[in-house]
Amino acid sequence: MKREMILTAGPSITSRELEYIADAAENGWNSQWSKYINKFESTMAEYVGVPFSHATSSCTGGLHLALMALGVGPGDEVIVPELTWVATASAVAYTGAKPVFIDVDPETWTLDPAQLEKKLSPKTKAIMPVHLYGHPAKMDEIMAFAQHHNIYVVEDAAPAVGAECFGKRAGSFGDLGVFSFQGAKLMVTGEGGMVVANNKAAFDRVLKLNNHGRATDTDRAFWIDEVGYKYRMSNLQAAFGLGQLERVDELIRRKREIFDLYEDRLKDVSGLRLNKEAKWAKSIYWMTSICLDQKLRVGRDELIVKLRNDGIDTRAVFPAISQYPMWETQPSPFAINIGDNAINLPSGHNLTTKEIDYVCERIKYHLEPL
Repeated sequence: MKREMILTAGPSITSRELEYIADAAENGWNSQWSKYINKFESTMAEYVGVPFSHATSSCTGGLHLALMALGVGPGDEVIVPELTWVATASAVAYTGAKPVFIDVDPETWTLDPAQLEKKLSPKTKAIMPVHLYGHPAKMDEIMAFAQHHNIYVVEDAAPAVGAECFGKRAGSFGDLGVFSFQGAKLMVTGEGGMVVANNKAAFDRVLKLNNHGRATDTDRAFWIDEVGYKYRMSNLQAAFGLGQLERVDELIRRKREIFDLYEDRLKDVSGLRLNKEAKWAKSIYWMTSICLDQKLRVGRDELIVKLRNDGIDTRAVFPAISQYPMWETQPSPFAINIGDNAINLPSGHNLTTKEIDYVCERIKYHLEPL
């Protein structure tokens, strides 16, 4: 009998989300069209620890808005980590600016602050650290560098709702931060994102840009005084997101339990390292990941195939994105190594201990010497 595939991701959905969605579908129109949007935004701002929050249709759109709101444009440079989803660099390109790639810390897989000085130039307008797979970047050092050089910071916190650096939540450090609620994330709305902000002037620009550039200083109806955008979240999505956000501590707790189960079963496997949180960090372990030593008899891509044949869905960690043909630059060594040798293991909320046991047993079988 063929085993049902153990999937890499999967959300946790309860009657709370369904109740909110049903109410939004029945009543969330006309005067109530933004009821759940407003509640979702205010609850998110309070949770992250920032004064401002604005729901968007995607994290990518939110990143674009954040950069535009800070005046990033042609002739500017934005420093981004090598190891991330392409949207981080693409959002920079949308503005006409140039993404400048920086290597990652081999411990955290996030932007290495020690490399910032090498990439700084008179054109540097902003730094965009990524809290990769739920582990925060070292924001204390990044913020100190940015403030010293008078550079903006936009946190790409896409997969890191609730992650912490020295006890402070991801998204609360920079001028702006952006989260994702895409369907595989810790919190989901199907698609969607959230811009959070400390910088009021930039946040006000986000609101105007995301309302098609509609003028706020005139009585003329529907008067537009600049080209804007529409990356707005629907009330229905916000209803679902509010239900998820009200359960966020539960969701994080389960992700951390899953990592602990994997760590307990894989900690003694030679040539394998888990993406364990740094001492100063709290990771939400959106994805539990392993990185393989290149000297192992089975390589990363081969292991992915073998596990899939065993009924286990995994995925390769993001490659070093400067390798993509649209960027004319050379990739960095740590990002290359991790991107070529690391795997995201099944990490969905509904994984059972029995399934984790099976995944670990098959990894050991394929990796241990003959």
